[in-house]
Amino acid sequence: MVGAAVTLVVGGGLVIRAQAPPIPPPGSKTPVSGYTVVRTYPHDPKAFTQGLEYHDGFLYEGTGLKGQSAIRKVELETGKVVQEEKINPAYFGEGITLTAGKLFELTWQTRTGFVYDAKTFKLIRNFGYFGEGWGLTHDDTGLVMSDGTSTLRFLELTRFTERRRLKVIDAGVPVPNLNELEMVKGEIWANVWQTDYIARISPRDGRVLGWINLKGLLSPAVAKTKVDVLNGIAYDQANDRIFVTGKLWPMLFEIKVK
Repeated sequence: MVGAAVTLVVGGGLVIRAQAPPIPPPGSKTPVSGYTVVRTYPHDPKAFTQGLEYHDGFLYEGTGLKGQSAIRKVELETGKVVQEEKINPAYFGEGITLTAGKLFELTWQTRTGFVYDAKTFKLIRNFGYFGEGWGLTHDDTGLVMSDGTSTLRFLELTRFTERRRLKVIDAGVPVPNLNELEMVKGEIWANVWQTDYIARISPRDGRVLGWINLKGLLSPAVAKTKVDVLNGIAYDQANDRIFVTGKLWPMLFEIKVK
């Protein structure tokens, strides 16, 4: 799919894909890692995965498309949805993250985020931001969000004021289309939309520390079905496990980066 310009209609939601830039950028000397699959788990093939996180033995997932967006608690081993809260059909759900006993969710073009109780999924409040909402994670001081550009925004956790912005660059070139985010061992990992790559980003200066090439993760037979792009990174810190999946993918993978 890299380099293709495609317009795709999925489940009543219109998704427009612009021309994808080359990844890694020309002239990049940043190391590129491969992967091995440790284990494969079932994943709901109807889930348009926008956000993914591992917490206390469960996966938490935010799904997209208007009229189908929801936040979910999911059994890792079975893929069974054990708790779900659908969001207002007017919103296209995007990235999620859990911290401080709350689940935070972005929406795509409606400039609105939601805060839920992480245990009950009861809506606590909403908050606003400029531009689009794409991916979401957190550090020790607040939220980190992407908006589809090469810039990450760091937000304060209670008033959601913007603390700083970080331009993500490799070989002097801004890296656009940053999407789903995850904090992994002090680095920000980001799916680059429409590509098979994850960028490992320094939260200090925005430099890409490494690339992870996940090409071939889906078998050719599965890749020919109604799957969409790679999107979704979750990290189990206690057991040092990395999980990845994609939009409408029928499986989720535990991987080792090599």
